[in-house]
Amino acid sequence: MKQTTIKPFEILDEGVLQEINQFTKRVHFKKGEMLFANGELSRYFYVVQTGKIKTYQLNLDNAKEQTIFVFRAGDMFDTITLLDGEPHDVMYEAMEDSVAFEMPIENVRYLIEHNPEFNRKFFPYLAKQMRHMEELVSDISLYSTEERLIKLLLQNLDPTNRMRYNLLHGLSNSEIAKLIGTVRHVVERHLKKLKKEGLLEGKSKTPQMNSAKALLEKIKLF
Repeated sequence: MKQTTIKPFEILDEGVLQEINQFTKRVHFKKGEMLFANGELSRYFYVVQTGKIKTYQLNLDNAKEQTIFVFRAGDMFDTITLLDGEPHDVMYEAMEDSVAFEMPIENVRYLIEHNPEFNRKFFPYLAKQMRHMEELVSDISLYSTEERLIKLLLQNLDPTNRMRYNLLHGLSNSEIAKLIGTVRHVVERHLKKLKKEGLLEGKSKTPQMNSAKALLEKIKLF
C-alpha cells in the first residue's frame, strides 16, 4: 500500500505510516450504494482515497434531505463516533465509485491517545469539520436559499475552503439543493435568475461565474 495516498497523513514520518498500514485495508464502494447499514462505523474509521461519499439526514415524513458532508480524497469519518463511541444518526451514500481506507476504530483511538504526531494532523482536520457544521447551521438559519447558493458557488472556487473547493464539479442540481437545504426546482430558479442578471453563464452542471465581486456584493459579504 502506498502511504502517500492517505492525504491527511502525508506529513507523518515513516514509522507512524508503517504503524497505520499494519491495520489498514482498502475497501471499494459502488456509485449509489447505501453504506454502513450494519453498524460498521462503530467498529471502523475511514479515510477516503478516491471518489465521493456523502453523509446526510433524511426526514422520512416529507422526504426532505440535508447533505452534511461530501467526503472526498483525504477526508475522514466518522469522527463523532470515533470520539464519543456513540451511534451517529446519519446516513451514507457513495455518490460515485469510491475507495476508502478502513481502520479498526480502537487502533485509531490508540493513535489519538499515544501518538502526538498523529494528533497534529487529526485535530486540525476535526476542527475544520466542526467549523463546517457551524457554518451550515448558521447559513440555514440566517440566509435565504439564494444567498446560500451564492455562497456555495463562491466557496466552490476558494482553494482555502477545505470542505467545498471544487465540490460542485459533476453534481446535479438535486445534489446541490441538498447541500443548501432546499429542493432542485428552487436551485434551478435561482440559477436562472443569476444568469439573467449576467452573474453566471453556461449550461454545464457547474455554471461559470462572470463576477465573484458582484456575487459577494449581492449577499453583502463585503
